[in-house]
Amino acid sequence: MTELSAEKLNQLAEQIKQFAMQLGFQQCGICDTNLSSYSEAFNDWLAKQYHGEMEYMARHGSKRYTPEELVPGTLRVISVRMDYFPSDAKAIIDVLNNPQQAFISRYALGRDYHKLIRKRLQQLVQKIQQEIGDFGYRVFTDSAPVLEKPLAEKSGLGWIGKHSNIINRQAGSWFFLGEIYTDLPLPISQTAIENHCGSCTACIDICPTQAIVEPYVVDARRCISYLTIELKSSIPVEFRSMIGNRIYGCDDCQLVCPWNRFSKPTVEEDFKTRHQLDATDLLDLFNWSEEVFLDRLQGSPIRRIGHEQWQRNIAVALGNALKHSTNEKQKQKITQTLKQHRPKASDMLAEHIDWALTSR
Repeated sequence: MTELSAEKLNQLAEQIKQFAMQLGFQQCGICDTNLSSYSEAFNDWLAKQYHGEMEYMARHGSKRYTPEELVPGTLRVISVRMDYFPSDAKAIIDVLNNPQQAFISRYALGRDYHKLIRKRLQQLVQKIQQEIGDFGYRVFTDSAPVLEKPLAEKSGLGWIGKHSNIINRQAGSWFFLGEIYTDLPLPISQTAIENHCGSCTACIDICPTQAIVEPYVVDARRCISYLTIELKSSIPVEFRSMIGNRIYGCDDCQLVCPWNRFSKPTVEEDFKTRHQLDATDLLDLFNWSEEVFLDRLQGSPIRRIGHEQWQRNIAVALGNALKHSTNEKQKQKITQTLKQHRPKASDMLAEHIDWALTSR
């Protein structure tokens, strides 16, 4: 690649944003690699052990907040966002209010976003290469030691809200992020977006486990998304009742965010609901064999937690359904199903089944 003039780099930056839109991203921004204003807070978060068993968050040291250390030669980061909220999904509040049904975070109702976004980012790279030839790059989407949210904020995609997610004034927060680390000295899009959370504490107040321990700080060890997805061992007893019927992730903090009244449903078919996962009876899902689990969730982000963890989460939800149900026939059915699964359960699953059976 020949050295590009300032005029060509300015032109290329605008082309990149246009290419991103053509590829299905809703927004694209460019920032430098200086994350020094975020590193102190990140290291403080680690020091307080808020990352729980996610040891990978500390594994790479300063590479996570020093892009040029992770990918030598990196000068700029191209950040993109893509809406994921499925318009065909049953209303969240309706599912949460039905203890017999399973709630799954809206981002996980369709196909795994990692592959789709990574593929689109690679296509974006190819379009850039057609314009200027080969250049240094690496694409990411929640797949390496990358501080995605700070990079998105610096790129002008939104601001980091009190729940620690990126919020956009025109699009809320129901979107995925992706990045391209590049050695192209592109012009920076703009300074970070002004924070518009104001005095609102809706996300802090709604959190079932009070995981947002202070504005902008989440203790993952209390977070339902962490407890149902990242945590591989037993769910602490103190949080089981609070989990309710949430068997994979939690969207409460986004559900109440006033900025999500501006969110837009996804246009991506791959993010649309599959296998009625937006509102399925807990008992039906609990009865899935490992073979059925692997088959039905082929290509789903849920598959990575494995069948045992899937059943662990559902056992907790069934215990909560037993506690809140007023239908004796339904209670008997849940009890019978839990008892049927108990003899073949692993030690971890058996512990959660026993809790469920005694929680009524």
